[in-house]
Order: sequence, then C-alpha cells, then structure tokens
Amino acid sequence: MRVKTMAKSFKQYKSPWLLVLLLLLGGLAGDAVASILPPGLSVLKAIGSLGIKPATLDMHFIELTFGLTFDLGLLTVIGLIFGYILYRNM
Repeated sequence: MRVKTMAKSFKQYKSPWLLVLLLLLGGLAGDAVASILPPGLSVLKAIGSLGIKPATLDMHFIELTFGLTFDLGLLTVIGLIFGYILYRNM
C-alpha cells in the first residue's frame, strides 16, 4: 500500500510552457498547410485577424512598440486544437 501512495506523489507534472509550445507548433503546422493549398481552397486559409495593432510609446530615451495580431483560419484553428489534444494526452 505504501508503494502505491508514493507512486501517486511522483505524478508527472505538465508544464504550461509545454502547452504553449504545442499550441505554437500546431498553429504553425496548420498555417503551413494552409499556405500550400491551391487558390480554389481559399475557405481554409486565413479568415480573420484578431489582436492589437502595433502602437509606439516614445519617451525620448527609449521607444517601446506594443502589438499582437493573430491571423486565424480553419486549418490554423485545427492545428491549435490538435496541439491541445496532444498536451492533454501526454
């Protein structure tokens, strides 16, 4: 009985960085597949853009630019879902 409780305490920890990595790889894979599709299948390519357009903050001694944009398409979303499923099954 004692061995079983010790085995449970050493349960493998899933890192959130692994989730981020798998989501990035899944999204990139989906976007790569979408970019090599013929023009007739444009439905699977990027359908919309989501995010914040770049904005610059200039304080004379430092200039900061903020922005983040996602170009979403059906294959990109499928890649993201596949990355999440991989993470859950690990």
